[in-house]
Amino acid sequence: MEQRQRIERPERAKRRDQKQRKRLSTARRNAFTTNTDIISDLPDSLLSHILSFLPTRNSVATSILSSRWRPLWTLVPALHLVQRKLTHNPDYSFADIVSGILTVRDSISDPMPLHKLIIYWYQNCLPSNVNTWLRATNLRDLQELDLHIFNNVHQPLELPRSIYFSTTLVVLILMASILLNPPPACVLPCLRILELTRVKFANRDSLSTFLTACPALLSLSLTLCGSNFEHWDEFNVVVLVPTLKTLRLHWHVQSSSYKFQINTPALEYFNFGGFLNGDNVVENLPSVVECVLQFEQCVLMDVKVYAKRVRDFMGPLCNVISMEFSTITAQILCHDFNREDGPTFYNLSSLKLFGGISSEWYAWREVRLLLFRAPKLQILTFEWKHLFGLSIYKPNPYLEEPLDAPECLSSHLTTCHYKGFEGKEEEMELVRQILEAAKVLKSMKISVTSCLGLKSKLLIREKLGKFQRSSQNCEIAFEEGRFT
Repeated sequence: MEQRQRIERPERAKRRDQKQRKRLSTARRNAFTTNTDIISDLPDSLLSHILSFLPTRNSVATSILSSRWRPLWTLVPALHLVQRKLTHNPDYSFADIVSGILTVRDSISDPMPLHKLIIYWYQNCLPSNVNTWLRATNLRDLQELDLHIFNNVHQPLELPRSIYFSTTLVVLILMASILLNPPPACVLPCLRILELTRVKFANRDSLSTFLTACPALLSLSLTLCGSNFEHWDEFNVVVLVPTLKTLRLHWHVQSSSYKFQINTPALEYFNFGGFLNGDNVVENLPSVVECVLQFEQCVLMDVKVYAKRVRDFMGPLCNVISMEFSTITAQILCHDFNREDGPTFYNLSSLKLFGGISSEWYAWREVRLLLFRAPKLQILTFEWKHLFGLSIYKPNPYLEEPLDAPECLSSHLTTCHYKGFEGKEEEMELVRQILEAAKVLKSMKISVTSCLGLKSKLLIREKLGKFQRSSQNCEIAFEEGRFT
């Protein structure tokens, strides 16, 4: 009986295999019997689409498979020329590799129009080579250009004039050693996303001229420092873009010789970091619903004067629903904010404070003073982050006076989350005060840092469990553990 079963098992397996083969398509059955290359039989359009998901290095490497594959990578509409990914062989420089790739691509009689071009050159960069590549490449159909060029700042890459008149460019990302020198009559009708990070400017109005040429711009990101226009006594940052939805502006310039103006009626998201020591005009921002503020401390200005400047800057943002700002910003504001004066954010429902915590200033009274400006706040978040720079501000003495509980704590605040909790005395006191004051709080979540050991975590959890809570429905969540 057992011998018969041993004979029948291979026969059953053979019959099952035959049934499965019958279910295969004709192409697959032929490939099964003749070892035909199924992938190579796919149309060029599909193969080039597959190659578009590979890094350029791997896409080009497929050209050695066969004559069928040799020209296929040239049909890919995107080139990712990143030095760190292409220069694995010390016998070939990045410039040689890129020049070779572009030469082969241009030698094809009818290559796919290039839609996306990325060039990241970090070491031994030669801007003249990049300029040559851009001029030699057909950029007529280019939709996205991303250049990260790191070189001596005194020899930046100057973009070809044709880029300033592109009718197809949608995304433009420029970083480091690049000179922005737009002609007065330039126009980029389709540009939607613009990112400029520490680029250089040909004159004080270069940025304003360029932005004027972008009538459909939706997202703008600017990161500027003093070296970007060190040869100019004045510099104008004028953002008058009626279509703009997102603005990120990191202004690391301590000089006061600049004009700073923002007028963007459609703006919805605003992220600002840096100094406010020039001629600042921020107006007409009725649509902003989310903002992130990280002001740097100015040693060249009286603390109260600077605090008032920060407060005035925040005035047009009074309609925001979600706001984040650094603890340094809160520290600055406490020198000018009071219960009767300053902007009130009636629509603010979510507030996050990020940065370090210090016993010198980070007391519950300061936090509560800020909460007076947000009467309908529902979500309050603290997140520990390391911020560069030293604190130069000390607590304002009047903050030691007793204050009534803010309105939001009595009737609106339902969620509080502390991220990066270390169990410091100041942190424990902050959590205790919130639990004691928030009458409708539903959730207090504590996320501790990974560096804390099990013993420290258990001790923190034990202390938190003993805190008095005004809200009987409040649940304290400590990592994965919960206790009510």
